[in-house]
Amino acid sequence: MSRLTLGNVVKVTLVVLFFYFVVLLVLLIGIRRKNPKIILEGAVYVALFIAAFSIPDDSGLSTAGGFIGLGAMAVSAVRGYMLRDLWLHRRDRGRQRGLTVQQNGPGQPNWPAQQNGPGQPNGTGQPLNQSYPAAAAPAAPGAGDLSSALAWVAALARQNKNQLPADAYVTVLETCQTLDAVIDAETRQPSGDARFEYELTALVREYLPAVLRSYLAIPPSMVGDRQSNGRTPNEELVEQLQLLSGQAEALHSSRHSHTSAELTNTGNFLRERFGHHQRGGFDFGVE
Repeated sequence: MSRLTLGNVVKVTLVVLFFYFVVLLVLLIGIRRKNPKIILEGAVYVALFIAAFSIPDDSGLSTAGGFIGLGAMAVSAVRGYMLRDLWLHRRDRGRQRGLTVQQNGPGQPNWPAQQNGPGQPNGTGQPLNQSYPAAAAPAAPGAGDLSSALAWVAALARQNKNQLPADAYVTVLETCQTLDAVIDAETRQPSGDARFEYELTALVREYLPAVLRSYLAIPPSMVGDRQSNGRTPNEELVEQLQLLSGQAEALHSSRHSHTSAELTNTGNFLRERFGHHQRGGFDFGVE
């Protein structure tokens, strides 16, 4: 992903032309991004620079002061390069391979392309016939493949535990546990419900990984920045994971309600078929 854009060329050119003022670079980046830590760091470089070159030439400390001032400029330039993600944006900034952190409405992820169909979670945690990514319904793999995909999501969350908000990390693991129980039930006794299988597969292989990958692609220094909708990536992540957690719970309830209904139907059949013969001795169902 290249940073070679007209805007970036202009910015670098200005830095080179006014290199004498490069000591201000970190401070300006902090002010632009409204980051108190970077503002404080930049202010320290500026203060050192001013103090160093304020020493009279006839003072014995003038030489040391000159080195300190030049050092402040050099450190500011190096730090400006290290903070390039905050002011030299990539060419494809804003493009997304999966789900973005912006929304079309309260609590609903903005998928790259949509069409009417099942599978997108809503705020109530119930399946809803709204929309799902145009990236076609994922081919329904075996339960073993779903287990592997789910294990990958959990491993990704654990690997990036320090980068994820604490409540988001817990939500991911709890959602994985819920989905693992559903996958296990499907392995023992497939429901045969095509819609249910699609929603389970989409949740494990598409929605949950897309949310995590989109968030982890954001530089850590920017996850607290407000977007045009007034929300931060951290807030978006937490809310979208809660929506997916609600969908996982809905699938769990649906799956086990189906199993309970099947058991009840089997019981009704057995009671009707054999219940009236219990007191009359053995009966093999032959009339």
